[in-house]
Amino acid sequence: MSETQNSLLLEDQICFPLYAASRLIIQTYREPLEELGLTYPQYLVMLVLWEKDGQAVNEIGKKLLLDSGTLTPLLKRLEANNLIKRVRSEQDERKVEIELTFQGKSLKSKAEKIPKKIAESLNSWEPQELINLTTEVNKLVHTLNQPI
Repeated sequence: MSETQNSLLLEDQICFPLYAASRLIIQTYREPLEELGLTYPQYLVMLVLWEKDGQAVNEIGKKLLLDSGTLTPLLKRLEANNLIKRVRSEQDERKVEIELTFQGKSLKSKAEKIPKKIAESLNSWEPQELINLTTEVNKLVHTLNQPI
C-alpha cells in the first residue's frame, strides 16, 4: 500500500478522534444542562458571562471562537429565556454589551454541580491526565486559530 493510501485511513486521521471526543463530551453534558434549560453552546456563553459580566458581543465571540452569525442566535435565545439582556454601551452606541439578568446570575449556583458530574463520568482518568489533555488540546486550538 502506498503512503498516500495509508494517509487516508480513518485511524490515521487526527480529526476523527477529536470529532468523536467532542461529540461524546457534549453528549455527556446534555443531561445536566437539560436540568438548567441550556444547550451546550448556551452553557459556554453563560460560563464566559459568569466569569465576567457585561462583556461586548465581539469579546464573547473571540473567547468562544464563534462568529457573530453563530453567536447572535445563541444570545437571542438566552435573552428570550430571560438569562441575559443586551445593553448599548454608553461610550460607543455601536457596541452592544451582554449582561446577566437576576435569573442568569441565579443559574450559576445550579451550574456549579456540572463540572463534578462531568469529572465523575471521566473517573478512569487521573486528574493529572485530564490537566495534561486540556493543556495539549488548548495548544492545538491556539495553533489552529493562528492566521496562516
